[in-house]
Amino acid sequence: MKTIAYKSGYKYQLSVDYTHDSIGIEPEKDADLYYLRLNTKGDLFIRSGYAWDGPSGPAIDTKNFMRASLVHDALYQLMREGYVSRYKYRDKADRLMQIICREDGMSRIRASWVYYGVKWFAKSASDTVNKRPVIYAPAEPEEPPNIEP
Repeated sequence: MKTIAYKSGYKYQLSVDYTHDSIGIEPEKDADLYYLRLNTKGDLFIRSGYAWDGPSGPAIDTKNFMRASLVHDALYQLMREGYVSRYKYRDKADRLMQIICREDGMSRIRASWVYYGVKWFAKSASDTVNKRPVIYAPAEPEEPPNIEP
């Protein structure tokens, strides 16, 4: 029986590669996943095809929140996958999201709400125990394929 393997919970897919230089989060060694890379200098590369869930919770998906949600979700994924220390860099990721929101035209008040929302309620999203599982359909194969995170 043929089987597919996928992960759920995504709404958006990047259509063009995105780079954000010198984000202030510098892992001890390069974090290099198929769609996502963060080098030791703090340069973030997100490949076309990367999927993310956009603004979470009660947040509204507006254009002045999309780039920030992309970068923030990518950084939290790197934390969940164990490539970046959430203890050392979670607040920097949250602040970077706030900065990008402001750069993209979000009001100072809303950007502050965004920051405090993730600071108070999103800690578990950066935890390695919440790594998204691979789902198989119609059934798990006897020998699962080697899947990159």
